Amino acid sequence: MTTRPRRRYTDEQRAEAVELCIKENLPCSQVAKRLDLHPSILSRWVRQARIDRGEALPVDHGLLNSAEREELSRLRKENRELRREKDFFKLAAAHFAREQLPQKGFG
Repeated sequence: MTTRPRRRYTDEQRAEAVELCIKENLPCSQVAKRLDLHPSILSRWVRQARIDRGEALPVDHGLLNSAEREELSRLRKENRELRREKDFFKLAAAHFAREQLPQKGFG
């Protein structure tokens, strides 16, 4: 079984494919076949577009619109960075604390 190389799609390409499904009321599988896309990719784009437009399930079902997804991603990245900084300062504090302790033994 050979796998196709991962293709990149522009925002415009995604929007056009989604609009075919939503405005033309065509099934994702039919549009995906016409555009040579995998149906699951297109259905994921359509689901996200409906969430962004407020046409999908309410927010209390844990669905995030694109702006919320971007913010979550940014906050997770910031959180990782802050944890690394905290760990670094914790190690530095431990190092300097060891230097301040008197040497053990009778010397």
